[in-house]
Amino acid sequence: WRVAVPNKADICTGLPDPVKGTQCTFSCSEGEYLNMQSQQCQKCAAGTYSLGTGVAFDEWDSLPSGFVTQGVNTNGEDVATDCSNSTWTPKGDYIASNTDECTATLSYAVSLKKPGTVSFDYFYPDNSIYFEFFVQNDQCQSTDSQSRWIKISESSWSKHRVELNSGNNVLYWRATTYTLLGSAVKPVMLRNIAISGVAYTSECFHCKPGTHSAKQGSARCAPCPADTFSNKGATVCHQCDRDKYAEAGSASCKPRPACTNSDFFYTHTPCDSEGKTQLMYKWIEPKICSETVKGAVKLPASGDKQTCPPCNPGFFVTNSSTCEPCDKGFYSNGTACSECPVGSEPVVGFEYKWWNTMPKNMRSNLLSDCYFQAWEVAGEYVYTTPGDQDTDYLMLTLNVPGYRLPQSMTTDSERSELSRITFVFETVCSADCKFFFLAGYNQWNNDVVEQWRGTSRKQSYSYLIQSNSTTSFTWTFQRTEEFNMRKYSADVAKIYSIHITNVLGGVASQCRHCALSSTKAGSACVPCPPGHYMVNGTGVCKSCPPNTFVRADQPVGEAACVQCGPNTETNKAHTACLSDCALDVETAGGAPLHYDFSPLANVSGFHSSPRFTNKGLRYFHSFNLGLCGKEVRSCDPGEVCEKMSLTGYICQSTVVPSDIRSQSVVSSQPFLIGDSLIGVTTDTALSGISSPNWLFPAASGLQDVIFYYNTNMSHTELCESKDKWTPLRSLLSRNGCKHLSYLVFLLSNCSEGTCDGCTFHFLWESQHACPLCTKNHYREIVSACIQGIQRTTYVWQQPLQCYGGESLPAQKVSACVTLDFWLKFGVSTGTVAAVLLVTISCYFWKKTRNLCDKLVFL
Repeated sequence: WRVAVPNKADICTGLPDPVKGTQCTFSCSEGEYLNMQSQQCQKCAAGTYSLGTGVAFDEWDSLPSGFVTQGVNTNGEDVATDCSNSTWTPKGDYIASNTDECTATLSYAVSLKKPGTVSFDYFYPDNSIYFEFFVQNDQCQSTDSQSRWIKISESSWSKHRVELNSGNNVLYWRATTYTLLGSAVKPVMLRNIAISGVAYTSECFHCKPGTHSAKQGSARCAPCPADTFSNKGATVCHQCDRDKYAEAGSASCKPRPACTNSDFFYTHTPCDSEGKTQLMYKWIEPKICSETVKGAVKLPASGDKQTCPPCNPGFFVTNSSTCEPCDKGFYSNGTACSECPVGSEPVVGFEYKWWNTMPKNMRSNLLSDCYFQAWEVAGEYVYTTPGDQDTDYLMLTLNVPGYRLPQSMTTDSERSELSRITFVFETVCSADCKFFFLAGYNQWNNDVVEQWRGTSRKQSYSYLIQSNSTTSFTWTFQRTEEFNMRKYSADVAKIYSIHITNVLGGVASQCRHCALSSTKAGSACVPCPPGHYMVNGTGVCKSCPPNTFVRADQPVGEAACVQCGPNTETNKAHTACLSDCALDVETAGGAPLHYDFSPLANVSGFHSSPRFTNKGLRYFHSFNLGLCGKEVRSCDPGEVCEKMSLTGYICQSTVVPSDIRSQSVVSSQPFLIGDSLIGVTTDTALSGISSPNWLFPAASGLQDVIFYYNTNMSHTELCESKDKWTPLRSLLSRNGCKHLSYLVFLLSNCSEGTCDGCTFHFLWESQHACPLCTKNHYREIVSACIQGIQRTTYVWQQPLQCYGGESLPAQKVSACVTLDFWLKFGVSTGTVAAVLLVTISCYFWKKTRNLCDKLVFL
């Protein structure tokens, strides 16, 4: 409803009747306002703007309507302090807090028809002020105290945004100063306060000077470009005269002053392809001075080309004359990279002493402008350039990813010094300049480590870094605290060198001797080539004898070469002995047995029978085994497996069934119980490790093949009386092998695989663990000759104790002669022989008779 209200209390007649308005649920869009006469939303005219369902405050020539500010004393009633004037003060483009020891509050009440937001820009550079923002609703309930404290501004204006509920909201900005006597405090500054969620705005706001809106229905005004200006409510920006200038967003133009030596700076160009650099002079941008005004100086001519300085230590010169870091394990003095010799390690860090280009991990800027180049390189040093104002903070920041001590450092004194940063600097000042050195722990927190005032002679400063939380270092220079436009631009700070040690991802300028005998994982100490050991104290590498490996814990001296055990061979890296999964075993009968364990070479897992703690918690032990030298990388069937990095041949973990639906088991951290293969043999003792036959009695006369492992990673006090290496025995038995795919058994009387915690025993029964079949494992059976056919059949010897290898020969079929044939042949032959014998006998008898007759006649 629109109701006429008298301007004077005594006029109560002749007023218009109330008029019904629009429903309160409506709202106007951006660039519109509610016309109170027509009750309709209309577009704002050019030169004005509207947020529609919001209000904005970006002009602070005076305190806008609806804002209230007051100052109160927080030191108690006993302290007589007048805080009535300690309020927030409008400064044109922003409003500033107080800087004395009073509490200044700025408030604004607004009624929202729907949930909205409040946002504002702030600059809060001084932690001597406690600055907070909070909201109270119509029940006087404040927002969460954890979110009311505003963060310190890192370098420039920051933005803060808070959600608002519908209904009445009172916004509070409160600043309280706590200072030491005589110390100056920088106020908190606010600008561009915007509130959304109101139903409408009944008027459009004129664009403030220095901005404009060229068309109707604008939601905001655009700032005028540099060298242009505008008045309040402008639709266009006007160009400045040639002898005048204006910064971006200016309401007027200023005469250009005569150029002086403070309006330009010098720098060195990057090295060209010929390895040359050149001294050049550049105007400070944006250029506001004039070279045509009487008394103006000209920009000096560029200098002659000179040979580029060398690269910084740890870098090398490329073919294009640029500097690139050396690879890991190399060092340089700035020219070419060289590999660290055996028995030494690179001393990593960053050392900057030549400034031809700004290093990639460094940046320079103003505290109020992240893109301004506040420091420039000058060959032998880096220096501060003239800023827009003498009160600017010129910042140079070095970022580091972290620190790590070399693995070879073992003494307590060395380990106490994680890193150290050392720099050489100089300041030359004619005013009250300040030079700060800050250490940063995160993007919001930078602590002042040291500061210097006035001129400081060339000197060195060193700072000990004791925590990996220090991630950046900042050098800041301020010429004066008095507002001036480049009056003291000749005041300068120079940094000649910066050196920081033990930096992750750093480069090396030199190598140092390291304790190669104690080399650990991740050490940068350069070892001998594979299969070589270092002669004590000489740095000379010699080759180990054939079929040996080099001990990782003692790679110095001839004792570093360890002979591989029976039926094993060294790997290519000469770091371990492996088995090719093939084995020949001599027997008492003279015929050797041939084994092929390759089907068992893949990593296999098994677990013990369930166990129970004293409180009834059920658990079991899980094992993973890589038989012939294939490395095991996890033992855990749960999610822990993906994170563990253990590498070996046998490992163990304890598994507890889980009550969580998505996770069936929970596993402890796995640990290795076998990381070296000693040998493969049928002997029951090897290298001081025994495997008595009574542990696994053989069911047949076939010898067991025993794989012996050891480790030094699970060394405990219980095992200290034994060998330095914790022994492990893995026993493969062939008993009943033809009936099993594979099955692993633990000790029957020690269900956890070990009785003393030092020696583990496993029995693996598998058909693949049998010797390969040969012709000695079968015999032939010859059948009788039936109908002229005879068959030869081959069968396995029983009990069968082989698998694979040679197959049984196929049955042989051959022709043969039966017994009836030979009987008939014999009778016929005998009959013929008898007849022939009778015939011959008769013939000779007749001849003899005739002879006798003749003798009688005579």
